[in-house]
Amino acid sequence: MISGNRDIDRPLGQGAGPETSRRGRFLSAERILVAIAAIAILGTSTAVSLRERPFRTPSPIAVSEPVLEPAEPAQQQATAPSRPDGTVPDAAIIRVDPDEEGDSGVIVIRDPSAVGQHPRLAHLPDRALIEESESGLLPVRGPGGRRPFDAYARSWSGAGGARIALVIGGLGLSQTTTQRAVDALRPEITLAFAPAGNSLGRWMQAARRAGHEIVLQVPMEPFGYPSENPGRNTLTIGSDAEQNLNRLRWALSRVTNYTGVMNYMGGRFTAQADAMKPVLSELGTRGLMYVDDGTSARSVAQDLARQIGVPFAAADTLIDPITDRRRPDPREIRKRLDELERIARAKGYAVGTGSAFDETIDTVAGWADEVTARGIELVPISAVATDPEAR
Repeated sequence: MISGNRDIDRPLGQGAGPETSRRGRFLSAERILVAIAAIAILGTSTAVSLRERPFRTPSPIAVSEPVLEPAEPAQQQATAPSRPDGTVPDAAIIRVDPDEEGDSGVIVIRDPSAVGQHPRLAHLPDRALIEESESGLLPVRGPGGRRPFDAYARSWSGAGGARIALVIGGLGLSQTTTQRAVDALRPEITLAFAPAGNSLGRWMQAARRAGHEIVLQVPMEPFGYPSENPGRNTLTIGSDAEQNLNRLRWALSRVTNYTGVMNYMGGRFTAQADAMKPVLSELGTRGLMYVDDGTSARSVAQDLARQIGVPFAAADTLIDPITDRRRPDPREIRKRLDELERIARAKGYAVGTGSAFDETIDTVAGWADEVTARGIELVPISAVATDPEAR
């Protein structure tokens, strides 16, 4: 007769005592919880994988030819940047193509008036803003009314503090001086090119790559003409409107990627409404700004620009008047720059113009870092222009 423990012959799980039974129930509950957790994790992973975009926020990618689509009203109110006066402009959704492998594109909300070129593409003309003519390639409004004034404008902070815009002209006439101005002057300073200059396309590209906004100088009749002569294709009061427009278009075709034009000399021409009106109308049609260099108190440009609807800016002071030795005095330049600071603090902004003399470039280059340290923002000329089309 064989005797011993019969548990070895008992089927598993049967006839167990109370402690063994409780352990079995605990293990069963544990298995159920593990299964539920696994299902939850699987569900979450599936939901994440089906999201339209990942959780991370990718960096915006800008391109030279964005496609604008109207934003929903709620998006406009929630995401559109405000202007310094507190108003909120209409926004737009900009769909851009990725230039990095792995990204699926980005949607950015911006003010359409602030849509410009990406800095890496700023030296490239926008094909939609150019037309062919007998004079050459001319600036023109693009689809939807998009203007060169908008497309080629340099961006700025949009803050409501004191601002100064400086325009340094006469670029393109001297290769050495032009290179020096492009390299030495802060990118926030606007550069103005003379249509009679050489290699303007190359210098435009160099200036835009360096971050500068540019404008084009147009020669206009001064008092004392022709003894005082601004140069080839000067706009004169003795010419009819069509002659002057042909001369203007010649100048406009000399270079591209500029936001507007500024008079070169022109004290007599800018004082004549009949002479100026066709010129400003042409600029308005083409989506360009007009900058008055501030050298003539008789100029009627501001009133006409307001009537016609042309973006307009006027200089408060010429920073480098010529002295008896036919060169500007650095001490006088510094005084004029200090005056610009006082004007900017009093009314919120100030505009100065100057020429690309060595003395001007050196003085402005040294002053620029100092003025920003004093809390004044240097901005491109487009940032202080009155724009009748701004919403």
